[in-house]
Amino acid sequence: MNTSRTKKNNDSHLDLLAGLYLDHLAIEKGLSINTISAYKIDLIDYIKYLKRRGISSPSGITLDSTLAFAAEGMSGLSPSSRARSLSAVKGFHRFMYTEGIVRELEIERLSAPKLIRKIPFVLSQNEIEELLSAPDESALGLRDAALMEIAYSAGLRASEVCGLRTESLDGKLRIVRIRGKGGKERLVPYGEKASAAVRQYLEKSRGLLLKGGKSEYLFLNYRGKGISRISFWKIIKKYAAMAGLPSGVTPHTLRHSFATHLVEGGADLRAVQELLGHSSISTTQIYTRLDMAYLLEVHKTFHPRG
Repeated sequence: MNTSRTKKNNDSHLDLLAGLYLDHLAIEKGLSINTISAYKIDLIDYIKYLKRRGISSPSGITLDSTLAFAAEGMSGLSPSSRARSLSAVKGFHRFMYTEGIVRELEIERLSAPKLIRKIPFVLSQNEIEELLSAPDESALGLRDAALMEIAYSAGLRASEVCGLRTESLDGKLRIVRIRGKGGKERLVPYGEKASAAVRQYLEKSRGLLLKGGKSEYLFLNYRGKGISRISFWKIIKKYAAMAGLPSGVTPHTLRHSFATHLVEGGADLRAVQELLGHSSISTTQIYTRLDMAYLLEVHKTFHPRG
């Protein structure tokens, strides 16, 4: 029995259209695999809900049915998950409208819940020094020092650090080439201390970790393979504990601290946006709020009528 053909025959018109929409996001919009995977889950939930209401084609969808999904199908989700789910559904409807499959876009009247951006947890410059000085001179210690130094110095995401190739770094210019979200590339400078740590790792440690093998990845595990994000997370946790830092320290804490320290030092927000690889300046603006929180605390502490 051909199970793939049976599955295809059981798919509704909406299932097939959802597949085309996700292909459109990947090929034409260049969205990341993680984003597309999340949207796929959201659309599966949406279509399942519609089917339970007897709707299996675009012509059967009404504003009321979509409102009902927003009220019932999204119940229990966090505001951020609700916003993402609604974004997936609205994008799906816009796709069908553009393709001439539906004639109206009443769904545009639905608005996502307002999200309250949490101020990210960051380390002070002194705490960063304690964290980065925690590794020893062993092969793994030199690797860990280089790993954390480059992550903080260039403000990289965990996936970006773990995905670095040996050719990603230009040691002379001290520039790292990053392939970020959605496959977008950017060039980010890194500092002298990070450069020295990476050089130490390459000269004294990486060859030992390779054990005669080969790898295109810059940072390796003890088996000579590219390091994973989970391993990076464990490394950060280990040295944070050794340095007596809060348990909330994660790889992303280095990125948040990088941005915050730049803003506190007077860096232009547009420049920080470029360094972080943010597509929107609004995402970067949270670091100005962080700085403002610090200023408010200073005012409250030292102003005579604070």
